[in-house]
Amino acid sequence: MKENRRVFFMACCWLLSVLMAYGQDPLPERAKTDSHSAPVYLSEEMEKLMRFLPVSDSMPEAFSGVQENCITDPTASLASFWQKLSRLDKPVRIVHIGDSHVRSHIFPAVVRKLLEEDFGSDAVDNIPLTYQTSGIASETGKPGIVYHVIGINGATCSKFLTPKLLDEIEELHPDMVILSFGTNEAHGRLYNEAKHTSDMNALLSSLKARCPESAFLLTTPPGAYMRLSRSRRVVNTRTPLVVENELEFVREHALAVWDLYDIVGGSRHACLNWTAANMYQRDKIHFTREGYTLQGLLLHEALIKAYNDYVAIRLE
Repeated sequence: MKENRRVFFMACCWLLSVLMAYGQDPLPERAKTDSHSAPVYLSEEMEKLMRFLPVSDSMPEAFSGVQENCITDPTASLASFWQKLSRLDKPVRIVHIGDSHVRSHIFPAVVRKLLEEDFGSDAVDNIPLTYQTSGIASETGKPGIVYHVIGINGATCSKFLTPKLLDEIEELHPDMVILSFGTNEAHGRLYNEAKHTSDMNALLSSLKARCPESAFLLTTPPGAYMRLSRSRRVVNTRTPLVVENELEFVREHALAVWDLYDIVGGSRHACLNWTAANMYQRDKIHFTREGYTLQGLLLHEALIKAYNDYVAIRLE
């Protein structure tokens, strides 16, 4: 009896398996490989374009009367530069020119280092930027950020209107030129707005003719004191005149501007803020390492905000 049941059970299992196989849909044939197809990945260019860069607010809480730390560029004059930076398929070059604040090599060194952290440092050799070294970066030819620095003590913008300096800037093939002047213009006792405007026009025209692919960013001075006597210094009242003249110039020429002076407090607060934070040197014109470091942090912050704004527009 048990043997019959076992045989019956095995027969039922066999029949059930046949019926289940018969009822299933046939398995599809394996697709043939398309030799023209390949996995789709985001390109490095797209990955760069799609990512926003983190940036911190660097403004000291104790600073009074500050404005938003941003680059003003209503005509999107820097768009070509941001596009190159988002692709980063070759060296992207910045040439920062200016007076002793740039010559200090602290302010621009901070910006250089942070931008290399953001976009890669493979485009340059790792040579620290100090007061004793050249501000001209040593390029490797690889993609990445290249930040050249040319600062001259006591310089006004007219100082760069020499064939030697203009040739040097041209030979660096900048994608953006940052112009940082105004402190020495404001220290001229006979400051002349028309002469200042004429000098800015001449420098900009010369740079545009020699560097047609470059974008331009003008920065205003940080603010300074002037000496009335051996022991008395007062806030330089010509600085607001210089700054307003520079702002009018960028409006007329549709340039981008980073208005450091008004960002850190303007005519009412800028110098007082620097003083309260002990960021001036004894002459109250030049800055301590902490003061120049803060200026570098603020410029980097403004640059990354502008870059992120460009990325956001591209993603709309």
